[in-house]
Amino acid sequence: MELIGPTSQSFISQRTRLHYADWGNHGAPPLILQHGGRDHCRSWDWLAEKLRHDWHVICPDLRGHGDSEWTNTGVYQVSSYVYDLAQLVHQLELAPVTIIAHSLGGNIATRYAGLYPENMRKLVSIEGLGPSPKYLEKMDETPWYDHHKQWIDKKRNSSSRLPKRYDTFEAALDRMHEENSYLSRAQAEHLTRNGAIRNEDGTWSWKFDPHLHAWPPEDLARDKIQDLWRRISCPMLMIYGNDSWASNPEQDGRIQYFGDNVEVSAYDRAGHWVHHDRFDDFTAEVKAFIS
Repeated sequence: MELIGPTSQSFISQRTRLHYADWGNHGAPPLILQHGGRDHCRSWDWLAEKLRHDWHVICPDLRGHGDSEWTNTGVYQVSSYVYDLAQLVHQLELAPVTIIAHSLGGNIATRYAGLYPENMRKLVSIEGLGPSPKYLEKMDETPWYDHHKQWIDKKRNSSSRLPKRYDTFEAALDRMHEENSYLSRAQAEHLTRNGAIRNEDGTWSWKFDPHLHAWPPEDLARDKIQDLWRRISCPMLMIYGNDSWASNPEQDGRIQYFGDNVEVSAYDRAGHWVHHDRFDDFTAEVKAFIS
């Protein structure tokens, strides 16, 4: 009898135990589905179900997310996430690998593709280029040392309070639904079931580390990130929602840092979570692209 659903697996990266959902079919080409910030690997279940018969689908939980361990310091830099992805590909011998990634996951996967172009088969990045040029210009109006002090304040506040608690599962579900009004109630419930944990007192909290709210002020210099974008040699599809806050690279100028191997697709009636908001159309496009 065929088992339905993934198995829970783990690997070690930077002395941290990280979790991933493995959908089986190990003889098929490898496909990594990487979630975004304050999300979890089971948010890919609908897409994984569609792809598992043709691909060996692996869905990692980022450190500090889902069922992966939190870091002792509570500091989550993009460079650490990139290392974790490189370690996953290395340990499981997945190269050349195809990756579909969302938001923060797309930022991570895009940098990995620039560091290791020889390891990539194809890449789909859903709103995954990081802050827009306009947002970065606004950030530049504040001196770097003030950004650093603000980060320290956020870290201190995160250390002094318990994770947000919801009296009932329904209250957590309502919060999930508020975060993305495009989600159906059934989608929101599935995401909440896998993204929340019940506390000893019966309340519910999100699994992700509260310190994720304090984004580290240090990152790669912008020209170095642009160098990585230029180094991507595999076919790449960037997907955006026209109702999202994220900035489309064809409109903000960032497309200039990519080659002819990159194309951009935009969806009406979709916000930041295009893979949920326009699931059928998204799935059809992605299946055709990665096949």
